[in-house]
Amino acid sequence: MSSLVDRTAARVLVLDEDGAVLLLQGCDPARLDRGTWWFTPGGGLDPGETAADGARRELLEETGFAAGDLGPVIYRRVVEFEFENISYRQHESFFCVRAPRFAVDNAGWSDVEIRSVLDHRWWTVAELRATGDAIHPPELADVVAGLLQR
Repeated sequence: MSSLVDRTAARVLVLDEDGAVLLLQGCDPARLDRGTWWFTPGGGLDPGETAADGARRELLEETGFAAGDLGPVIYRRVVEFEFENISYRQHESFFCVRAPRFAVDNAGWSDVEIRSVLDHRWWTVAELRATGDAIHPPELADVVAGLLQR
């Protein structure tokens, strides 16, 4: 395995009027044998970009949804993973935005998103807790439940 590439990313929990969270389904095109997983919209920050600006940009590119103020970071984590034969240590800041349920628009997808994003769906906390599918972050059901109790 190669050395780790340190990366800073921003992600967004998009919650609809019923408290369901929007997730994208992805795969590693270089390692299809690893299966698929569900993840929040977001990605790496551009040089000089703030986490909030990066989160808004990524959300627009990946879903077509233009968010206004995202408020404070509601969750942070550091995760190590491999994607397309590159090993990453990613420092993630998560934001939350409430929005009416919308259809994902993939017009802004990058080449890597076209190769790796397979589907999207809105998940309730109960569905997150009950699924056998891989969810990232794994503790997402608890994070969303905590936001909904506020």
